[in-house]
Amino acid sequence: MKRILISALLGGAMLSLAGTPAVAKVTDKDIENDAATTGDVVSWGLGTRGQRYSPLAKINTKNVGDLVPVWSFSFGGEKQRGQESQPVVHNGKMFVTGSYSRIFALDAKTGKKLWQYEHRLPEGIMPCCDVVNRGAALYDNLVIFGTLDAQLVALDQDTGKVVWKEKLDDYAAGYSYTAAPIIAKGLVLTGVSGGEFGIVGRVDARDAKTGKLVWSRPTVEGHMGTKDGKDNGISGTTNASWPGDLWKTGGSATWLGGTYDPETGLAYFGTGNPAPWNSHLRPGDNLFSCSTVAIDVATGKIVWHFQGTPNDGWDFDGVNEFVTYKTKDGKVLGGKADRNGFFYVLDAKSGKFQRGFPFVRKITWASGLDENGRPKFDAGNRPGDPAKGDGKKGSSVFAVPSFLGGKNQMPMAYSPDTGYFYVPANEWGMEIWNEPVSYKKGAAYLGAGFTIKTIDDSYIGALRAVDPVSGKIVWEVKNNAPLWGGVLTTKGGLVFWGTPEGYLKAADAKTGKEVWQFQTGSGVVAPPITWDQDGEQYIAVASGWGGAVPLWGGDVAKKVNYLNQGGSMWVFKLHKNGK
Repeated sequence: MKRILISALLGGAMLSLAGTPAVAKVTDKDIENDAATTGDVVSWGLGTRGQRYSPLAKINTKNVGDLVPVWSFSFGGEKQRGQESQPVVHNGKMFVTGSYSRIFALDAKTGKKLWQYEHRLPEGIMPCCDVVNRGAALYDNLVIFGTLDAQLVALDQDTGKVVWKEKLDDYAAGYSYTAAPIIAKGLVLTGVSGGEFGIVGRVDARDAKTGKLVWSRPTVEGHMGTKDGKDNGISGTTNASWPGDLWKTGGSATWLGGTYDPETGLAYFGTGNPAPWNSHLRPGDNLFSCSTVAIDVATGKIVWHFQGTPNDGWDFDGVNEFVTYKTKDGKVLGGKADRNGFFYVLDAKSGKFQRGFPFVRKITWASGLDENGRPKFDAGNRPGDPAKGDGKKGSSVFAVPSFLGGKNQMPMAYSPDTGYFYVPANEWGMEIWNEPVSYKKGAAYLGAGFTIKTIDDSYIGALRAVDPVSGKIVWEVKNNAPLWGGVLTTKGGLVFWGTPEGYLKAADAKTGKEVWQFQTGSGVVAPPITWDQDGEQYIAVASGWGGAVPLWGGDVAKKVNYLNQGGSMWVFKLHKNGK
């Protein structure tokens, strides 16, 4: 809390060392073409579809050994907490967010600081899983990012001065914001964090230039959506899948943000756990929790949903990114590696289930999926009902994966060259039990206890190449500590990812053979990016150990407690002898 107080006292300070050249404004066309244009990165996911694929091939399997650091920038010594940010790059500037709701503008070639902005954080914020921020969005001459006290801030790209600021919700009720916003058709789309505090998840769309709210769509059944200040229909049907009044504090937080496919016109947001964790208090499917929700950007209405874990009893948030891609016959599909351990392939236009399969080695809570993708539950692996025992604690079970998931916040990548998804997966389990709980504004609303444990002494993390057609794991690179950073893949036949041990690594995208690594000095829990500038290709990643694992990881956290925190940005390019 001292660190938060320091931030509150010093927050709002904005240092400007830049000149005032006219900026080339980011347009809707720039954003929709982001995946194909290599001179910048203007969206989370290197394109709104979230594929994290670059057509750049100047750095490739033959010369990646000549990759060397160009510059490194420190985020500051007193605030070295988890650094999960994906930077964006435009007009020669890099914009990267840091822990404690900070953002830095840097010269993309030299690392020179142009300006920084620190948001004023109040006492009493309640971030679930570290004081992280996953990145910013660019639009027009603005850079837009969210804050731990649930606000959205738009800054001038040249000066760092605040252009507009909007409140997303009440931090005192448990709301916060950690995701990177995305832009679709001039609208900035955001979710909310706070599922462990009984908040109500939703997706908001604001005019990106002004911050004015255009529409809001709740992701808990029974709540009314709005558009242009007017009612816009209830999400689902009240009490259809929620008992009593529990839907009023139903969770289903949209805390990881979303993706958008211009061809379908749909934004895809994953939703988190229903609240509370104790599933015996809320019989029913509890829509739209643990789901992928497809929302029409023009109307703000849900077009389809797919629920991975109905009546979730394990905290298997369904927030993980839904990445759209085209098949050889032109069909638009989407892939999702769910926290629950299953990989889903859905029709991106209709949400129809195509196929599903495990991407982790062990799953205990379900024996598989039926023809519609619904899990076949193992009733004996659901934590017990406290009301059927002594009223204080239900029977405990050992469930796999753990609630930190087969995959968590770390985004995967998809290569149209290989047809593979590259998934940062983890193998771990948990002892979990239920407890009585009641809702109180601003208080934790779990109703469960847990301890995360390893299930294999030789490794926890594994980067896996997954074939979405066959469902097979084509190759894997194992890692001692859990993987918590995202993935980048390129036309150069490479896959880049980071490890908590501090390495940024590269492997051959076809074979998984490791071909390069660099020690960044702290754990990498962020996704890498790439772009080209003045004829050279650059690779960049934020370094700084933290996030949910050291806070919630139980026995796993103890196993990796030797890892040091940090906070820095690293940029690489080929040595002058590289070709």
